[in-house]
Amino acid sequence: MINPEMFNGTYEGKKVLVTGHTGFKGTWMTMWLQALGAEVVGISDAIPTDPSHFDAAGLDATMTTHWVDIRDTDAIPAIVADEAPDFVFHMAAQALVKASYDDPVGTYAVNAIGTANMLEGLRRLTNECTAVFITSDKCYENIETYYGYREDDRLGGADPYSASKAAAELLISSHTRSFFDNDDRTVRICSVRAGNVVGGGDWAADRLVPDVARSWSQGENVTIRRPQATRPWQHVLEPISGYLQMGAELATRPELHGEAFNFGPPAEAVYPVRDVVVALKAHLPGLDLTIDESQAHFHEAGLLKLSCDKALSYLQWTPVLDFDETMEMSGEWFARYYNEGAEGIADYSQGQLEHYTSLAAKRNLAWAS
Repeated sequence: MINPEMFNGTYEGKKVLVTGHTGFKGTWMTMWLQALGAEVVGISDAIPTDPSHFDAAGLDATMTTHWVDIRDTDAIPAIVADEAPDFVFHMAAQALVKASYDDPVGTYAVNAIGTANMLEGLRRLTNECTAVFITSDKCYENIETYYGYREDDRLGGADPYSASKAAAELLISSHTRSFFDNDDRTVRICSVRAGNVVGGGDWAADRLVPDVARSWSQGENVTIRRPQATRPWQHVLEPISGYLQMGAELATRPELHGEAFNFGPPAEAVYPVRDVVVALKAHLPGLDLTIDESQAHFHEAGLLKLSCDKALSYLQWTPVLDFDETMEMSGEWFARYYNEGAEGIADYSQGQLEHYTSLAAKRNLAWAS
């Protein structure tokens, strides 16, 4: 069982609005919040993949969902005002680099205008509300530096997805300073940035771990296009623990209002794509891989990692899992799903969440006590 006193009991009995709750990260966020005793309300325009973790976990029956496009400038602010949530986690996004090349304007609209719509909804609130806006590590202007990017480094993007996330960060900062910076404010806002996230329930196209799992389930070789591309790989529950800790701290610490925080593994804990596939082989028997760099026809960062010193210093947040544990939880989730099907996957996912929080408590992490 998940201890509802985790994160200082902040979420028990509270109404939490999660946008993008039908997606990969949104589904795990919803499950965790419900386990903490929160009433979760979602905003999403669709279930983004088939299969989906949202369906497999049976979440539709456990919550209220507003099926609305985040780009709807009339509906989104009205929903936020009507729900009057205690907490908001804005996760709705077009989250794929390759898809941003196919539809750059749509990516800008979802990630930037969708963010503006949520900010406008917060302006209508009269109740106290804590809002955490989730963007991406790709909001930074990537100069392929070995050192991890810090929260005050320059924003930018060489591809539409990265540019859309940098734009979202500018909107958050501007709106916060323009409309939420008075002494009697009832809304507190922050932005959070995380790197490459892996784990069970991710079926997005053109993402490494889902592509590996799909190929393995069909007895096919895995083809990777950039074997040396290096990322700060982390399990999906790692940044979510950071987002929840951020919300809990922001609710009681006004000095955190308007700040941005990175959440990721230690800056030195980065691994190339090839190492990820090799690590997954231990949990997906028979997995084989092919390297075909001719498929690398669009820009992606070769090296990208974050400095998370600020999260440690201000929030006492540190990750739980090492690289091998991350790949074990990810690989075993997909092995369970493809070997036994969706039946029972809700309990299996709940078991992984409980295992993760148990490890955090054993390792004396501040948020898990």
